[in-house]
Amino acid sequence: MLILITGQKDSGKTALCQRQFDLAHAAGWDVAGVLSPARLREGHKLGIETVDLRTGRRRLLARAREASSTPAGLHTDAWTFDETVMAWGNDVLRAATPCDLLIVDELGPLEFERNRGWTDGLAAVDSGDYRHALVVVRPQLLPAARARWPHAQVVDVSQSGQPGSSGETAPPAGDRLFPHAATGRGSRRRGPGAG
Repeated sequence: MLILITGQKDSGKTALCQRQFDLAHAAGWDVAGVLSPARLREGHKLGIETVDLRTGRRRLLARAREASSTPAGLHTDAWTFDETVMAWGNDVLRAATPCDLLIVDELGPLEFERNRGWTDGLAAVDSGDYRHALVVVRPQLLPAARARWPHAQVVDVSQSGQPGSSGETAPPAGDRLFPHAATGRGSRRRGPGAG
């Protein structure tokens, strides 16, 4: 099962992925991929970290971009990315499958619009070599993600308990997307399309 997690900025997409990781990991599942929590100082988002979910290793992926600066290298309007850490994240994603639960937080404009960033995240999801996958995608990129993965379900975390801004399903009560993760009954299915 492939689930696209979407929602507005700061709506809890990464937090939902973290909860699914915690549940699945506690149940003995092989959970792989990357999580991208914010690096905060005094409540201000200064950067984006990347966490390898198999090892727990963390690295600083991006720093907030100065409005007046013109950064060299990989960047968006808001962020300047460390290309060494981006390459490390691609290595993590390339080695992520097969697994029981693949998490890719997030695939954004770098991947969908510029064919840069975590391209190995796209390939890992395309492989289907997982039992379940969670992929964080911004609402404006949801049409591209749905075109690429038409079988995917969508969960919009923008309005918990209500259909989100994209008109998709809100997270279930307790945010448990895979009820059997609590029972430890995860078993990996291998091969393309197995997700």
